[in-house]
Amino acid sequence: MTMDLYRVIQPVNDIEAAARFYGRVLGDAGERVSPGRHYFRCGATILACYDPIADGDRLGAGWRHHSHQYLYFATANLEQVLAEVAAAGGEVEAGIASMPWGERMFYAKDPFGNPISFVEQGTEFCGSRD
Repeated sequence: MTMDLYRVIQPVNDIEAAARFYGRVLGDAGERVSPGRHYFRCGATILACYDPIADGDRLGAGWRHHSHQYLYFATANLEQVLAEVAAAGGEVEAGIASMPWGERMFYAKDPFGNPISFVEQGTEFCGSRD
C-alpha cells in the first residue's frame, strides 16, 4: 500500500502575516479556508498555515518545532526565493550552499520562527532504495 502526503500544517500566530509572507515567497496568494487557516498548493501537497486562536481553537501547550524540523520546498530559482524570504520578513540562516548529499539549498525561518528550507529543483535528495 502506498500513501500520498497531501497536507502539512505550519503553526503561525498571525494568519494575515502568514498569508502575506508565504504568498510572496511561494508566488501564489493561496486561499483562506477558515478564519485561522490559509492554504497554499505546493505541487501535490497543501501547506496549511494555522493560527488556532484566529480559528477559535485553544492554543493548548502551544506549537513547538524542533530546531531541525524544516519544511523543504523545491524551487527552480533558488536565488530569487532567498531574496524573497529576506524581503518578506523571514530570516535567512545561511546563504546558498551545496550539501554533501547533492542538494543545493538554504535554510531560513519564517516570521514566526518556523524552520523552512528551499532546495534547487533537480538536486532534491529523496533517499535511496536498494
